[in-house]
Amino acid sequence: MSPRYRRPDKARTRRLLIRYHKHGDREARDKVIEEQMPLVEFLSRKFAGRGEPVEDLVQVASIGLIKAVDRFDVDRNIEFSTYATPNILGEIKRYFRDKGWAMRVPRGLQELRQSAKEAIREETVRSGRSPTIQELSQTLESDEESVAEALTLGRAYNTASLDAPVNQDDSESDTIVDLQPDRDSPFEGVEDRVLLQSAMDELKEQQRQILLLRFNEGKTQTEIAERIGVSQMHVSRLLRRAVDDLRLELDRVSGAGGVRE
Repeated sequence: MSPRYRRPDKARTRRLLIRYHKHGDREARDKVIEEQMPLVEFLSRKFAGRGEPVEDLVQVASIGLIKAVDRFDVDRNIEFSTYATPNILGEIKRYFRDKGWAMRVPRGLQELRQSAKEAIREETVRSGRSPTIQELSQTLESDEESVAEALTLGRAYNTASLDAPVNQDDSESDTIVDLQPDRDSPFEGVEDRVLLQSAMDELKEQQRQILLLRFNEGKTQTEIAERIGVSQMHVSRLLRRAVDDLRLELDRVSGAGGVRE
């Protein structure tokens, strides 16, 4: 996973979430959303090259982030990014699923989308950058989720076969059906790879190195021993410990209860 997503300070995020959920501090809510946008962009890029502009996927993923912020239970002992990841990915995958069907976009969302497009053009000309969803919601006097939804659903007039390639320039590319998670293969989906990386990030540097050498590069224990300068027997012990610790971390990030975390 490159570039690697660097999480905001966990303690600060929790303090902001407590201020929002316990004391109704909307400014704290906005700060969490702003600071977690790199996670939204990081996860959105995982679906790049599948027929949809990354900018649109970011807008979709933002809905998942907003829902995660509003639904997060500060009394649970779980890191926010671990909770938010499946929510964000769920919105992206739902978007790809829904694009396989004809959808009727409510008139209110059509009008909001048009206003948002005009506001984006004006702000881009004025400041040289596209406005954030938070800035758009303030300009349009609407909530962030509605703005993000309007920008997303505005593309839903088109119908597509579930067996049609999502990349129209490549007939061999993934189909919409291919984007759906494989429930029988625990590490086939994007969500699972993200959770695996999250678990890997919690391991010691040497453990990560050994696991990558063994399972990504296919090195033998002898080759790993030569690379890191220890005996083969020691590599065997280190590898077993690294795998055990990885399992524990995967259990922690994927089995915290509620939504799949």
